This record gives sequence, structure tokens and C-alpha cells, in this order.
Amino acid sequence: MSFRKMIFWCHLIFGIIAGVVILLMSITGIALTYEKQMTAWADRNLYQIQVSERESHLSAEELIGKFRQARPDQIPTNLTLFSNPESPASIMAIPGGAVFVNPYTGDILGAGAQGIRKFFRLMTDWHRWLALTGENRGIGRAITGACNMAFLFLVITGIYLWWPRKWTRSLLRATTWFRRGLNSRARDSNWHYVFGFWCTVPLIFVVVSAIVISYSWASNLVFQLAGSEISLPAGPRGAPPKKAPPGKPGPQMDRPLPPLQLEGIDEMVERIQQRMEGWKVVKFQLPTIEDKTVAITVEKGSEAQPQHRSTITFDKNSHEIKRSEDFGDQDPGLRARIWMRFVHTGEYYGIVGQTIAGIASVAGMILVWTGVALSFRRYRAWMMRKQREPL
Repeated sequence: MSFRKMIFWCHLIFGIIAGVVILLMSITGIALTYEKQMTAWADRNLYQIQVSERESHLSAEELIGKFRQARPDQIPTNLTLFSNPESPASIMAIPGGAVFVNPYTGDILGAGAQGIRKFFRLMTDWHRWLALTGENRGIGRAITGACNMAFLFLVITGIYLWWPRKWTRSLLRATTWFRRGLNSRARDSNWHYVFGFWCTVPLIFVVVSAIVISYSWASNLVFQLAGSEISLPAGPRGAPPKKAPPGKPGPQMDRPLPPLQLEGIDEMVERIQQRMEGWKVVKFQLPTIEDKTVAITVEKGSEAQPQHRSTITFDKNSHEIKRSEDFGDQDPGLRARIWMRFVHTGEYYGIVGQTIAGIASVAGMILVWTGVALSFRRYRAWMMRKQREPL
């Protein structure tokens, strides 16, 4: 058996074994392409805030005060403000999770469009864990991780199998563009070549970043290649808790939070908004009497574009700026790891990147479908030849 034929059979076998899971991840990847934009659109339609010229936003302290009056049994932990005058503010509380509030009146609007959130949670569960729950999620993660490794092998060997032994214009045109008037087998072969050719580069980025997300050794390798020590940022105190399923109690605190101390927070937020021209989102963890600093995060892009994010740290008592950190100030390994996370969905590069990642998911789906169809036809032809052979 020649080396090329050996690669072909490995390509075919890996595709058949991992095909169903790759197909599932590709379909759910398509569904998740514009998750944030669609969720934001649904929320805006649900909470249409009418803005009057005489109205102005309530201060952060006023918003928190009105929330605590309305829901004394909940502890607010985080506040998010938006520059769009028609967007509601968001308050994270324990227990209960995030709710939207009217930034002009402080009225609680609700938890957002839950129908679309449930749909995207379902797609995410299938995409990451094959919809397995509890301890079985580790099994689902292992399967999707292994299939991502197989997918990378398929992409790399696909390049090798596509590479012409002799370059001619007619052969290049036949394998890089769609042809009409083909029978089903020739059409599947043509589509397999064309989608593989045009989507190889984005598929490599999507699949490699998925492997980095799936495996700690791959994540550690990113830090090592960047020449950095292996480290991941620790979650902050009061980080948004996972919302409990309907009918179950919300998340509980390991220990009660100290009382909030919001004195001076309005001054800090105002200074941030004046300092960061073109800001879109300001969010921060509400300080308690035990905190010595207040870290306020400012986003000039979407929340999935860390290169447009800055964190300003204030001294809680003097209200002076102690530190300002942009994405470029972070450790190179951490920057590379974060980039890997958001290049997987394309969000790092905005709507254009998301669209390219979505097209790559479409290509993955078509490559699996046409590959399996070609394999089935090959197997059927082999069976027919066996039946015709004399005993």
C-alpha cells in the first residue's frame, strides 16, 4: 500500500468514526454563530425603554438603592451600565442571578428573553457535552475533545489528499469551484473538494482553538509557546453565579458577603466615562467594607473582544486611580489563551469573524455529509463487486 493510499484510508476511517459528533458540533456551531447579537436583539424588543430629553440616568448608588428596596432578600454583587440610552442596566444578585433594570427609574424589568436563552443553552450543551449532565459531562467533553483531534487530522490529511500531483488549470478549477450537471457522486466529490479548499484556514483556527479549550495540556502549551508561566486568572469574588434551573433554589454563598460600601462609586464611574471616550459598557463588582480597591472594566467593543477592554483600579478610600490595564498589558501567554477562546467563535474579530466561523461550521457539516456519502457509495460498489465475483 502506497503512503498516499494509507493516508486516504486513515482519512476515511477517522471521518466515519468521528463523523456524527463532528456533524453535531458543526450544526450547533452554526446555531451559536450570532448568539450574543440575537440575545441582545430579543432583550431590546422585550424591554423597549422610552427616553425623554428631560430624563437622565440614575447614578449607580441610586440604582442599587432602588434594587435593594424592591428585593431586600437579594444581595446585589455586580452592576453593568450601557452607553446606549435605550439599553437597560443589569444587576447581578445572589440568589437569583442577573436582572435588567430601567436606568432612568430603577424599576426591575426582568431576567431578559428566556426563550432564546434556553435555546442557546441547549445548543451549547450539545456543542460542548453532547447534552450530557452532571458527572457525565466529563464523558461528553472527552468525546467532543477526541473528535476535535480527529477533525484536525481530517483537515490536515485533506490538504495532503487534495494537493494535485501535477498542477493544471483545468484540474485546479475542477477542485476549487462548483460544477454543474454532475451526478450525485460527482457532485458530492466536487463539494467535498471545494468546501475543503476554501475553508481549510478558518477550520484550522476553529478546530485548534477547540482543542486548546478542551485539553489542559493544549492550553498549557499555548503559555509555553508564548514564553510565559502557566497561569489562568482566578474568578473574582461575587462572580456571576450560574442560574438555577426552574423549580430549584438559587446558588448559595459559602459565607455571607460583607456589607456593601458604595460611597464614592458614582465619582469613579463618572471619571471612567469621561476618561474612556467611545465606551459602550462599564461593569464592576460592587465594593464591600472589606475591599481596598474597586476594579471597573470598560469595553469599547463587544464583551467577546478583549482587545477593546480596559480595567481601571481605584483606591476605594481616596478614589484615586492606582492602575490601568489594557489587553496589551497582560502576560503574552494569557493574551494568546484568551485570543484562542474568542477566535474559536470568531468574536475576537467582530461580526466579520463570527460570519467566517459560521461559514467554517457550514463547511464542516457539508464535509462530513459528503464524506460519509462518498464512503457509503464506495462500500456499496465494493459489495456489488463481491457479489459478482465467482465463488
